[in-house]
This record gives sequence, C-alpha cells and structure tokens, in this order.
Amino acid sequence: MNSETLSTPPPSLELRGLALHYEGQPLFEGLDLTVQAGRCTALLGASGVGKTSLLRIAAGLAAPDAGTVRANDGLPLPGRVAWMGQQDLLYPWARALENVTLGSRLRGEKPDKARARDLLAAVGLAGRERALPKELSGGMRQRVALARTLYENRPVVLMDEPFSALDAITRATMQELAARLLAGRTALLITHDPMEACRLGHSLYVMAGRPARLGHEIAVPGTPPRAPDDEALLHTQGELMRALLESRAA
Repeated sequence: MNSETLSTPPPSLELRGLALHYEGQPLFEGLDLTVQAGRCTALLGASGVGKTSLLRIAAGLAAPDAGTVRANDGLPLPGRVAWMGQQDLLYPWARALENVTLGSRLRGEKPDKARARDLLAAVGLAGRERALPKELSGGMRQRVALARTLYENRPVVLMDEPFSALDAITRATMQELAARLLAGRTALLITHDPMEACRLGHSLYVMAGRPARLGHEIAVPGTPPRAPDDEALLHTQGELMRALLESRAA
C-alpha cells in the first residue's frame, strides 16, 4: 500500500511562545517549534518533561497558558489533523473494521470499507476485521489504532508513541508502513526510541529541563524509512544518544 496523494500541499506547523503550567510550576515557557511541511519531526525526552502536553496542544486537544499554534498557509487546522495517542482508545463495542472507519461514521460519511480492510491487512490483521478489542492483544489493538489514524488521510499527523506496544519485528514493519503512508505529510512523532526516531524522522529534537526547552535540531540524512544498519542512521543515533544523556545530566 502506497501513500495517497493529498489534494493540496501540507502546511508546516508553527508553535510559538508556548507556555504551560502544572500544579503551579512551569512545564515549559516560551517554547518555539516549527514542524516542517511534508516532513516528519521526532521529539524525544524523559517521561514527564511535557512532550505529550505539547503534542495535545498542537492537535488542539488542550489549550496552552500562552502562545499560538498555526499552519503557515493561514488556514484553520481543525479537520486537517489526524491524531494517535498513547492509548489505543478503541470503542469496546465496535469491531476492528468499525474502529478503523470510526471517523467517517462520526462525520456522517459512508465508510470506505475496502480501504479499511486494506489497511488492516497492511498492519497484519487480515481476517480480524470482525474482532472486538477484547479479542485482540495490546499490540494488535495498537495496530488497529494505527490503521484508523492512516485511514483519515490527513495532511498533518500527530503520533504519541504509536508503536510502543509492539514487539521488535512488528515494530520495524509498522515503522516501514507508516513511513510509506506518511510520506509527503507533516508529521510530529513522540518516541522514546532513538532508533525509531532516526528511521522515521527528518528532524529530531530533545526536550529537557524544567521549564522544558528544545535542544538544537538534529537532521537525519536520507529518506525514511532508513535501514537499521544505514551508516548515516547509526552516526545520527550516536549523536542523538549523546544529546539525550547530556539532557539527563543537565
């Protein structure tokens, strides 16, 4: 399955001057980030540093205490963003195929069941279209959630640890699928896995401190999905690991 063509070029996301406080303490302040159009930006950092909060603000699911999120083309973001959170959020009463096409049904559109079946097959769940979430493992549920996110075919995709429940081989396979289907879209990916970030990202950032700041951009040569033994990937992974270790020590 290949990436679908977008009707219009995807925008870049401009996050400017973002501030958020938690229990009276600043989680981040004056935070700026540009998620480049048609490219994947990966965000890493220690648990609790504010990555998910930042992603939720970018998605319009939470409001910052200060700052703005806008698309560089000046058009509204609602309706142009697909979101995949840490939890699969599958409806327990809906079968796998129904969960994939949930967005269409909520919008009153006719679901594209053939495309949904293709996506379920692509994530390794052919023949499980009628399975309820309780009949699926955690990794299978996460793959249904990935298929649902890709089904939306949005120009902007925000993903929070989308492959965390998968075994190493399935994870690598899903990374390759996501890279193909997200090609040409504006994506912001949160991950704790340096290899994953280097396989999928064009630009990498480490978020650290309190209030949190973003480190310098780490650019990854080549086109995703990069081979795990690619020399440029291995070099960048080393640079990223140094940045992560330095952020811990700071």
